[in-house]
Amino acid sequence: AALTKLDGFNPQELANTTWAFATASVEAPALFNAITDAALTKLDGFRPQELSNTTWAFATASVEA
Repeated sequence: AALTKLDGFNPQELANTTWAFATASVEAPALFNAITDAALTKLDGFRPQELSNTTWAFATASVEA
């Protein structure tokens, strides 16, 4: 259910979500894939810290995007 709502997330919410799952070491490939799709449509809205946190989360979770 949450995957369908990601399109409504702003860049900070996407960054916080990826950070939380990576920090908790939760494997959620479908979520990370959906976040990738949502983030790509909002990429120009990401501030440097949000982009950095999202990149860190993907690397920490060993997710290829």
